[in-house]
Amino acid sequence: MVRTLESLTGQLVDEAPDAVIVSRENGTIVLANRRAHEMFGYPDGTLLGRSVDDLVPEDARARHPAHRIGYLAGEHAPLRRLPLRGLRRDGQAFAVEVSLSAVSTPDDGLLVTSVLRDDTAHREAQQASALLASIVQSSHDAIVTTDLDGVVLTWNPGAEVLYGFPADKMVGRSIERIIPDERRVDEAEILALVRVGGRMDRYRTTRLHADGSPITVSVLVSPLRDPRGTIVGMASTARDISEREHTEARVQAVLDAAPDALLGVDDAGNVVLVNAEAERLFDYPRYDLTQMAVHRLLPDGLPPAVAMLRIGGDSTPLDTERIGDPVDSGDVPRWATRTARRRDGQELPVEISCSALDTGEGVIVVATVRDITDRLAAEAEQRALREETERQKIEARLQRTQRLESLGQLAGGVAHDFNNLLAVILNYASFIVEDAAGTPLARDAEQIARAARRGSDLTHQLLAFARREVIRPRPLDVSTVVTEVEQMLQRSIGEHISLTTTTGPLPPVMADPGQLEQVLVNLAVNARDAMPSGGNLTIDTAAVTVDEDHPATRGGLAPGRYVRIRVSDTGTGMPKEVIDKAFDPFFTTKPSGQGTGLGLATVYGIITQAGGTVQIYSEAGFGTTITVLLPVTDAAVQEARPADTARDFNGHGATVLVVEDETALREVTERILRRGGYTVLSASDGREALQTSREHQGHIDVLLTDVIMPGMLGKDIADAITAARPGIRVVFMSGYAQPVLTTHGTLAADVHLLEKPFTGTELMMALHEQLSQARDDRQDPPG
Repeated sequence: MVRTLESLTGQLVDEAPDAVIVSRENGTIVLANRRAHEMFGYPDGTLLGRSVDDLVPEDARARHPAHRIGYLAGEHAPLRRLPLRGLRRDGQAFAVEVSLSAVSTPDDGLLVTSVLRDDTAHREAQQASALLASIVQSSHDAIVTTDLDGVVLTWNPGAEVLYGFPADKMVGRSIERIIPDERRVDEAEILALVRVGGRMDRYRTTRLHADGSPITVSVLVSPLRDPRGTIVGMASTARDISEREHTEARVQAVLDAAPDALLGVDDAGNVVLVNAEAERLFDYPRYDLTQMAVHRLLPDGLPPAVAMLRIGGDSTPLDTERIGDPVDSGDVPRWATRTARRRDGQELPVEISCSALDTGEGVIVVATVRDITDRLAAEAEQRALREETERQKIEARLQRTQRLESLGQLAGGVAHDFNNLLAVILNYASFIVEDAAGTPLARDAEQIARAARRGSDLTHQLLAFARREVIRPRPLDVSTVVTEVEQMLQRSIGEHISLTTTTGPLPPVMADPGQLEQVLVNLAVNARDAMPSGGNLTIDTAAVTVDEDHPATRGGLAPGRYVRIRVSDTGTGMPKEVIDKAFDPFFTTKPSGQGTGLGLATVYGIITQAGGTVQIYSEAGFGTTITVLLPVTDAAVQEARPADTARDFNGHGATVLVVEDETALREVTERILRRGGYTVLSASDGREALQTSREHQGHIDVLLTDVIMPGMLGKDIADAITAARPGIRVVFMSGYAQPVLTTHGTLAADVHLLEKPFTGTELMMALHEQLSQARDDRQDPPG
């Protein structure tokens, strides 16, 4: 019987729900049940023989033996539910409650029995309960619990604030005190639902304040259960939405005042919000609209709410696909449009913008719908007007081009014969000046030469304006040109005008340096004439980038990199009607005899021939600014060659073959050359030139030939003679060489042209340069 009892006792200890550990005075464990091994994470039986100190966290282990000795040294009365910490085998510390008792053994020893309970779950439950109570107490919502008879069990501070009753006036009393009579039937139905385990999500209802005023609230109701799960009452959470209703009303008023239709669409694609303009646009009453799927109103649909949230919720216009060429369509872009369908089935073109709104109860896509019927009609009218304006501009440009072409043909025809005559006049006048130096005759001859030079300048202006003048473009630094011409400009404009130039490093442009200087001089002289009482003249340069939106592109200038030359004055300015005609040939506002009307026309011809453009901005009384744009080139600017300081241009017997069909000019040319020490052969046309070349047995150093002659052009003569005489140098002379010697008006680098009318000095310099080049070539043969 005793053995059976001992066996049963051991089994009871081993199956106890709490951990049981028995240890000696020195802490050695002599008994540990199954729950003790589980609690501390040791395999069954492995705690026997270990010290109870091993089950104590390291930070308290050093103090544990002293506590044990102190307990055993006293009366060692039983201790109940002491809060301590234990240490599992894996090193994890945990909270435990321990009860201790000590008993004496037959050998006068002591055994300590420890009953341990894991306190973690209990403490966590207590903490959760305290946290829940704190949440309830600190909540701004009114949280109230009642029993199944409607008697208030709890009443939090949120309820005191919302209903105006303190807790001690409501706990233990009926909840009907705050329920209006007209709502009691509803509340009874809700209580019946709660009795069977149901709950009510937020619903809108009315409660009574302590002062008797009604309060609109949103209430959530759920069953109240005891620890066994039995429903013992009802818990309700209420929130005052009176102010929200007022806010919603104000918001709706704002929405109704919006000029565009507004639709709020939920995730299911149903309209849940509309404004007054939506009612007008779609011709449906508000109630019908909020019961409708959005695709009935907007057949093209809307993007889902998640797409709006993914792009940040910003207002995003739909239909961003362009139609047609944006350049052709002008400044106003043409967009594809969506349609809206009215109640009567009529479809309207609309523009739609969308944004996403997270309401806390779901995401709503807010669509702004604008009827653009009138706008599209206006845009169509604007396009028609723009097209008509553009057509007129094209016609005006075509007429101007035709006028230029006619003037160019006239100028070219006149220039050839007129420059021949001027060359004869100029050089015979020079002979008189040289031979009769110091006499009245020489002074008269000088006046003749001056008139001839003025005639030559006028011819060149005509050719430049009509873009018929031969140009010799090369890479230029515009700032260098401005700096070099500055002193000459200062002398030209006079001391009563202040000249300021602002230049800096610039990319090179491809232009004829002489022509660019002529542009600057013409603009400066025009500015001077606009400031008779003095003023300020400013020239500045800069590198600019012309994009598609730049005003210059409207005149046909291609986008790209350009160098800008800006010439500004503080003169009288120009009215619009003068600006419109400023570039026309022979147009001038100056008194008769004081202007040719070719200054700005020449500037226009030179710059446009170089691929650039000229623009005028002016206001009467405030001055004028003329802006020149020249395209940038990739070619590098060449270093300036040192000027030829040699003054001896004597031919030293070199032989020149002169080919000129104009007898007077041929004779004066021969006379200049013979006076300059050349041996001269002459011919009146190409056939005679070829025959003279064949018959002349000696060396011919230079072929000097007119370009345009009847029967055979100068270029063909040069080709034939150079084929027979490879070492001969060729100099062309002409008053109008563009159609023959140039490509698009540009003279090739290997072509040497002496433009008529020329002086004797210019002729001698041209031949001297060619003979010098020939000598250099013989001294430094290629290869």
